[in-house]
Amino acid sequence: MTCREFLALLDDLIDENLTAETRAEIEQHLHKCGHCEVIFNTTRKTIEIYRSHELYELPPAVNERLHAAIMARCKAKHS
Repeated sequence: MTCREFLALLDDLIDENLTAETRAEIEQHLHKCGHCEVIFNTTRKTIEIYRSHELYELPPAVNERLHAAIMARCKAKHS
């Protein structure tokens, strides 16, 4: 397993949509490759943090200002 192959399978690894054989290959790669191990752990933790937080409703005035700023930026970028 190469780092590129690992990255291509990262989504399936996190979603646990792999065969036992492929998972074993990935685990073997992670034991040898600290870089990919960091990528896997960081990605997994980021998803866990994201899923554990509730959505925050912005006050209407803030929401409107944010939307206007985003739209202005998009128009300026495409001009």
